Amino acid sequence: MKILIIQQKMIGDVLTTSILFEALKAEHPNAELHYVINSHTFPVVEHNPFIDKFLFVTPEIEDSRVTFLNFLKGIKKEKYDVVIDVYSKLSSNLMTKFSGAAIKISKYKWYTKYYYTHTYKEASVAKTNAGLAIENRLQLLAPLVKQVPKPIHPKIHLTAQEIERSKTFLLDSNIDLSKPIYMISVLGSGDNKTYPLPHMAKVIDFIVEHTNGQILFNYIPKQVDEAKTVYNFCTSETRQHIFFDVFGKGLREFLAITHHCTAMIGNEGGAVNMAKALSIPTFTIFSPWIIKEAWNMFEDGTQNVSVHLKDFNPDIVNNSTSKELKDNYKSYYAMIKPSLFFEDLNTFLKLNR
Repeated sequence: MKILIIQQKMIGDVLTTSILFEALKAEHPNAELHYVINSHTFPVVEHNPFIDKFLFVTPEIEDSRVTFLNFLKGIKKEKYDVVIDVYSKLSSNLMTKFSGAAIKISKYKWYTKYYYTHTYKEASVAKTNAGLAIENRLQLLAPLVKQVPKPIHPKIHLTAQEIERSKTFLLDSNIDLSKPIYMISVLGSGDNKTYPLPHMAKVIDFIVEHTNGQILFNYIPKQVDEAKTVYNFCTSETRQHIFFDVFGKGLREFLAITHHCTAMIGNEGGAVNMAKALSIPTFTIFSPWIIKEAWNMFEDGTQNVSVHLKDFNPDIVNNSTSKELKDNYKSYYAMIKPSLFFEDLNTFLKLNR
């Protein structure tokens, strides 16, 4: 049996969907499993032992109809038996069509029941602490898998060499591996997913005050100005604990560095999902417009903790549409004052040292 799973776009999505491969291999060990992903997301699934082949959607494929058509022809040549299309977008619909697969699985949309052989409505209430992002994806396996292995969660597979190189890098950067190291997800993927910078500085001040820990910032080169702004908002005492220039030059280096950290703290997004996949404790601050129940995967109040506007002002969230929350994210973010969750953060820090 030859199976294609299609999951384009964001790193967190690609990592989360990788659980399907482990479940499929457990029940169908001889199946050949292929994964369509955007090329920039590859580092989070590199060395995954359950994935046999990757098909990369590159910027060139996205920008050129001719190149995309050639990509579709390549899919057709593979002669798949099954396609699992996680999000069912126009481009993935075309990939599914060209695959020629007899079994075509996706989530329910108004048109998918005419196009796919099996569709499933997404649940809106999580049944476990795995969260909706995990539970809804596992529904896609119903026609193929009778028993999903438990527990099952996204995993990042680092090599021994990567771990050792990152250890050497941290030691050479004057990081003391015997003391707490906190990776701060200091910025989100966009302004509407970024906790106000002055607020974030107060959170970092609190971490240093209560742990005397070493602070690393997770940011990419184009975000350096915003990251530096957070650094400058911190107290002079806190700045002595921040190793601002210690970061990975690429995503695999970031992952290897995070492997050595005590915890990941900060904005919800791919970095937090990656930390969870490395079994690193996380304390997450959600954007007001993001559905917490979908992405607070494996929250247990101990190793994985999160806060959301809904925790402090439930009426606002319950009586607002997603669009209203997204359009007014700045004013709603401002309501999540750091002092509101300092007690929870302090408990988290005590439990994860």
